[in-house]
Amino acid sequence: MIKKSKRDMAYEIDVDVSTLYNWRKYKPNLYRIVMLGFKFDELLEKQKKDYEELLNMEQKIQEEISKFNKD
Repeated sequence: MIKKSKRDMAYEIDVDVSTLYNWRKYKPNLYRIVMLGFKFDELLEKQKKDYEELLNMEQKIQEEISKFNKD
């Protein structure tokens, strides 16, 4: 998983990179909330990928079981 740069984050929320740095310095609670939002999105995306991988694994297991039962 690729970690987003501050530039990417700023672009995503439609602010200048300097705004993020100003929030960090002058509005630390706002900055923390924004960063937590990005972390939440990152973790959610990871969970989606893990879930898809588990579904694929389950399908392969079921296919192997059905082959085994045919014999």
